[in-house]
Amino acid sequence: MAKVNTAEIGFEKQIWEAADELRGNMDASEYKHIILGLIFLKYISDKFEERYNELLSDELSDPEDKDEYMSENIFFVPEDARWDKIAKNAHTEEIGTIIDTAMREIEKENNSLKGILPKTFGKSELNKTVLGNVVDIFTNIKMSEDGDKKDILGRTYEYCLSKFAENEGKKAGEFYTPASIVKTLVEILKPYKGRVYDPCCGSGGMFVQSKNFIENHQGNINNISIYGQDSNPTTWKMAKMNLAIRGIENDLGKHNADTFLNDLHPRLKADFILANPPFNLKKWGQEKLEDDVRWQYGIPPKSNANYAWIQHMIYHLVPNGRLGIVLANGSLSSTTSGEGKIREAIIKDDLIEGIVALPTQLFYTTGIPVCLWIINRNKKQKQKTLFVDAREMGTMVSRKLRELTDEDIKTIGQLFEDFEENKLEEEKGFSKIATTEEIAKHDYILTPGRYVGFKDPEDDGIPFEDKMNELTSELDELFKKSNDLEKDIRKSLGEIGFEF
Repeated sequence: MAKVNTAEIGFEKQIWEAADELRGNMDASEYKHIILGLIFLKYISDKFEERYNELLSDELSDPEDKDEYMSENIFFVPEDARWDKIAKNAHTEEIGTIIDTAMREIEKENNSLKGILPKTFGKSELNKTVLGNVVDIFTNIKMSEDGDKKDILGRTYEYCLSKFAENEGKKAGEFYTPASIVKTLVEILKPYKGRVYDPCCGSGGMFVQSKNFIENHQGNINNISIYGQDSNPTTWKMAKMNLAIRGIENDLGKHNADTFLNDLHPRLKADFILANPPFNLKKWGQEKLEDDVRWQYGIPPKSNANYAWIQHMIYHLVPNGRLGIVLANGSLSSTTSGEGKIREAIIKDDLIEGIVALPTQLFYTTGIPVCLWIINRNKKQKQKTLFVDAREMGTMVSRKLRELTDEDIKTIGQLFEDFEENKLEEEKGFSKIATTEEIAKHDYILTPGRYVGFKDPEDDGIPFEDKMNELTSELDELFKKSNDLEKDIRKSLGEIGFEF
């Protein structure tokens, strides 16, 4: 029997390298579902096997009774879909068909998974030898070992999502928000308890990080309820799988759907909303929704959905609710097609708790600068807004990609906490509390740079007069060198008959 690998580090990379091999001539968007599907299948198999062995040791229990698994929130895996059968057939030509059959059998036995699992392992272009090698890697890992403590699967799923996002470039925005941005929103909003909603949930990253935050702060995951939806059918399936892996109960609707045209949670009032909607979305269906109840502050323009997203989320907040949304920086100052008037109305209603300007290069998908809007229906600091210019934060993790560090994230979260408690010490060039009256003087533009100003130059302790003496002395030397150089050039030109 293969030795079980329980290492905390390296497995994610191992799986990714296997996925890269598996790709062959397949698109990243295709083989993404292959590798994520295998991760999911192995995980639910491990969970099932653990429970199966428990029941086997209890003479009063039936290990084939589906109810014994459902009562523990564990998916039932029928005999032909269990991992031992898949592992035994890893190096046969039929391995792809066997996995597809396993996926179908699991869906039949578990209503919540119907239509969700990928069934493309039997495709002819998928190299079955490499697929067998990947199955071997999974066989050597006990993914559910130590429950969620090690969270091997969760980390692997997140790691692979990020790598797929990197490879897919622009298309990745449909399913992935970089973890450091999500963690920043969660650190600011602190969704300990209540209903958490994401109307464009992608692969479910906002929910996963909310769960992690709660567990890292000794909270109880059962104190939150998850609601969301996504318009992309494959992304919606990924979210369902991602949340099932994490053991997060959720209501993402019975199918994918367009949030504007088919709101699956029309009566929902959420305590927390976290979202990263598509930037500057055009053709979002405005002409069909002009009289919609959600447009409390004005009808959003048909050419850009930014203010449709903002108003949709405000509409779905409880009276004490808070939301955090990632938007392109243009949303802070645009006056196109009435956007300025909508923003003014929202500010006058005292909903903007804070704005954070983020550094560039945080996304795989775009280089455009983005910001966080923090909206609160019941601000502690009335008629005041916190502006944070975090554009110099973060560290480059590759030539093209930047990440906010854990320290950066805690710093931003602490700023909002201190602001709420009225004990924030402003820092020139970084943070500033502005009144609604001040914002009005800036024509209701919310760009943080307008408020925080510029940092004071660092004082190196050298008196101004000494600095000037040193600089003028250096300048004098440079002028002398310049004169000498001019003489040499004139002389050289004269020697070849070009005097001037």
